[in-house]
Amino acid sequence: MRQTLMLFLLYYTLMQPLVYSQKFTQQDSLRGSITKERAWWDLQHYSLNVNVKPNQFFISGSNTIKYKVLSSNQVLQLDLQDPMKIIKVLQNDKSLKYTKEGSAYYIQLTASQSVGNINKITIFFQGKPRVAVKPPWDGGFSWEKDKNKNNFIATSNQGIGSSVWWPSKDHPYDEPDKGAIINVTAPNELISVSNGRLISETDNQNGTKTFQWEVVNPINSYGVNLNIADYVHFSEIYQGEKGNLDCNYYVLPYNLEKAKKQFKQVTKMLEAFEHWFGPYPFYEDGYKLVEVPYLGMEHQSSITYGNGYNNGYLGKDLSGTGWGLKFDFIIIHESGHEWFANSITNTDVADMWIHEGFTTYSEVLYTDYYYGTPAGNQYAIGIRKNIKNDKPIIGEYNVNNQGSNDMYPKGAAIVHMIRQMINDDDKFRVILRGMNEEYYHQNVSSNQIENYLSQQSGIDLSAFFDQYLRTVKIPVLEYKINKTSIKYRYNNIVKGFQMPVKTYINKEEKWITPTKDWQEIELNNVVSTFSVDSNFYIETKRKN
Repeated sequence: MRQTLMLFLLYYTLMQPLVYSQKFTQQDSLRGSITKERAWWDLQHYSLNVNVKPNQFFISGSNTIKYKVLSSNQVLQLDLQDPMKIIKVLQNDKSLKYTKEGSAYYIQLTASQSVGNINKITIFFQGKPRVAVKPPWDGGFSWEKDKNKNNFIATSNQGIGSSVWWPSKDHPYDEPDKGAIINVTAPNELISVSNGRLISETDNQNGTKTFQWEVVNPINSYGVNLNIADYVHFSEIYQGEKGNLDCNYYVLPYNLEKAKKQFKQVTKMLEAFEHWFGPYPFYEDGYKLVEVPYLGMEHQSSITYGNGYNNGYLGKDLSGTGWGLKFDFIIIHESGHEWFANSITNTDVADMWIHEGFTTYSEVLYTDYYYGTPAGNQYAIGIRKNIKNDKPIIGEYNVNNQGSNDMYPKGAAIVHMIRQMINDDDKFRVILRGMNEEYYHQNVSSNQIENYLSQQSGIDLSAFFDQYLRTVKIPVLEYKINKTSIKYRYNNIVKGFQMPVKTYINKEEKWITPTKDWQEIELNNVVSTFSVDSNFYIETKRKN
């Protein structure tokens, strides 16, 4: 297994291009905007059927979509990427015509679409789906073999989208309100694992079995997954804030003993995150950890795992502090996404910092919960070294464009600074839990999260968010020392930026609120030392 820290850089860089600006195509707009062919109907339920033929690297199936009519329209947009093809569409047992523009399919409906009606449409599809290049960052299907030469298959498609292998409404703003059923047919010597709970397992008497899984909660489309392997299964019950939570684990047989040891971290994670964020968001669907042939991903109620049964990130500490070796990065980080990504979901991928910033900070809070606040602070400061400031964290809206990968470490730094400014961990915890209650199973914008944090903290954070989310500027605290006084101001800031910071003057704690204008503090003794608390992500510069 690859053991270099370069893999960490892949984790934070491969999902985004490194250029600051880029040109967008019509396909970007069709994928990333709420087109009129999407806006008029509201997703209610997916019923996905997939027949997987590993020897042919081929899949076929159907997806029945239940939707509610919001306004009159006779054209419905779905998405499916080449080389996958839609081969037939039915509504009320009648075949429908459709046209194709890149990955967008426009279904010409013939039945009247009356406002308020709940209708169904069934899409049949087939093809050889795109093979994942560097999963999960550059995703698709992974067709691998385990050590016993059994098929080891998985999907991962956060960046590239669910439409890389199945026809869906491939935009994050809309999720099926009533969940999904996922039927996967695979060779009968293998087990297929997907989201939610296993409802049935059927021997088809033709060398295949069909596994039916059901999700009763809303689910983001990129979170829908299938995993097929020679799995063995074990389970446990976690007694959490909402009662008993079923925790199920699917691993390769020769890794069973290692998994039983390593996966003990799951209940520790649940305890810490329920403390900070509130109840696990999907008690009805349970929690799963599923071994896959890539590093791992946050598929809702079906977290995938490939971290080699080691602590850290493939055995490495991403913070450089030692604290990152106290936990398994994939178990902690990807599970944190159940709260941030799967329950609270961005409406546009431009705001994906909501997913990655808060989830990266969950690593800090896990460390804090078990090893104390100083340890958590060290971890938070340590991961800041990975910030590149190559471009803003927030991307371009309506064109399926994610911002900088700084959304991970810089996003965590943003949350950490808000925590410092609140300066009351009990209040900070109430805010985090309140946010998870306020936006439970909802799709939100960055502006909603920003406003919520400003309102609940009692601090106007608008300029703070503009500074750290929408520019690459790092505030510079300039200061002058003149015997018994110190002058200070911010430079390199946006209009209105005035973040309070904790400083140490002659080693004594002192909160100051610099602005763009010089301010002065007069002391009773000579100023010998001045420093800013390292929990704040700013630069300092002494002026003559």
